[in-house]
Amino acid sequence: MSDILVVGSLAYDSIETPSGRVDRALGGSANYFSLAASLWARVRVVGVVGQDYNEADYKLLQSRNVDLAGLEKVPGKTFHWEGKYEGDMNEAQTLRTELNVFEHFNPKLPEHYKDSAFVFLANIAPALQLEVLNQVKNPQFVGMDTMNFWIEIANADLLKVLKRVNVVLINETEAEMLTRAENAISAAAKIIEMGPEAVVIKRGEYGFIMYTKAEGYFVLPAFPIAKVTDPTGAGDTFAGGFFGYLASRQDKLTVKDLKQACIFGSILASHTIQDFSVKALSKVTLGDIEKRMSEYQKVITV
Repeated sequence: MSDILVVGSLAYDSIETPSGRVDRALGGSANYFSLAASLWARVRVVGVVGQDYNEADYKLLQSRNVDLAGLEKVPGKTFHWEGKYEGDMNEAQTLRTELNVFEHFNPKLPEHYKDSAFVFLANIAPALQLEVLNQVKNPQFVGMDTMNFWIEIANADLLKVLKRVNVVLINETEAEMLTRAENAISAAAKIIEMGPEAVVIKRGEYGFIMYTKAEGYFVLPAFPIAKVTDPTGAGDTFAGGFFGYLASRQDKLTVKDLKQACIFGSILASHTIQDFSVKALSKVTLGDIEKRMSEYQKVITV
């Protein structure tokens, strides 16, 4: 089992969906990722929170043996995002973004984090992703996420990051925006030309597309969930499951491992969307995952 370094946001989210509303519920990419990945591997978090960050939220990560040595607590308020979902809930409508202490976030890695074998650069500014890559020593496997905002205003730095990672995990809209492709199939192949060995395009209720240099396309549906309560954090949960499974492997990673990691990521995300915030994810066990994996096999097997 190898250690995973994640650099991303720890936040409070106010979310409205057809199922209801929550205010200042625990969120942020690093939280979702860590709760998912820690089911298989040790996770090291680099992030920043304000003085309003609840002690119970620290303890939630600590209960999963997540290393918080890289989590700074500084004067001010924690990053807050407010959003709304309507219709098929595949895209969030952002109502308000308050960066607060996250606005001046400058990731500093504790010395023992620098030898992390696996590194996930969550959705932060590409310039900060580059800073992290310059601090880690010799990672075995590096992944990244991004968003439309960075594609628009920081494209040059983003292209530099793409050349230094093994895999990109990105949603369908952003993949098409990044490549100017007309569909996800075309976008996947174009992202590979930018540097990474593999790309996973997350497609919400429609599952995912993975494309690798070695074997081309791998496409599967999502686990069928009849009632989606809150899709927030599903992509970061997917990434956590993906990296957690890979970090638990003992041998050199293969394309088959990447395929299996996608399935575990998808299964975990199917739990997250069944309740608000991290409520469902925080209760998931490996037994729950194995049970749903068995059900999923029936979905995808002839």
